[in-house]
Amino acid sequence: MALSDNPVVAVIAVSEMDAAREFYEGKLGFSPGAERPDGGIRYRCGGGTSIHVYPSPGNAGGSGATQAGFEVDDIERTVDELIANGVVFEQYDLDSIKTDAKGIARIGATASAWVKDPDGNVVSVNQG
Repeated sequence: MALSDNPVVAVIAVSEMDAAREFYEGKLGFSPGAERPDGGIRYRCGGGTSIHVYPSPGNAGGSGATQAGFEVDDIERTVDELIANGVVFEQYDLDSIKTDAKGIARIGATASAWVKDPDGNVVSVNQG
């Protein structure tokens, strides 16, 4: 069986689990997940996927790249709901990516917005 036939889990290192839980549960709206032997938490997501957030202070926030991306049907509604929860979206003014006042970039038929967790790990929401 090929790896592509199996579910995938995004794995995100954080420095402090209490702050991570406040962000992922309190702001992004994840239901409290199953605690894991490594001290982390596995949050269930759509389509049988999940995010595993685990304590690893030496590795937390080490990448400026997107760690996990969520495909949504209505990015405007999703961003509005997250802003109401206290989420602050990143603002970009680059040659390839320019965001609007809410933090949404439109690139062709795709719209994306990015947020950072307390360690600077980047999570995106995407439509299209």
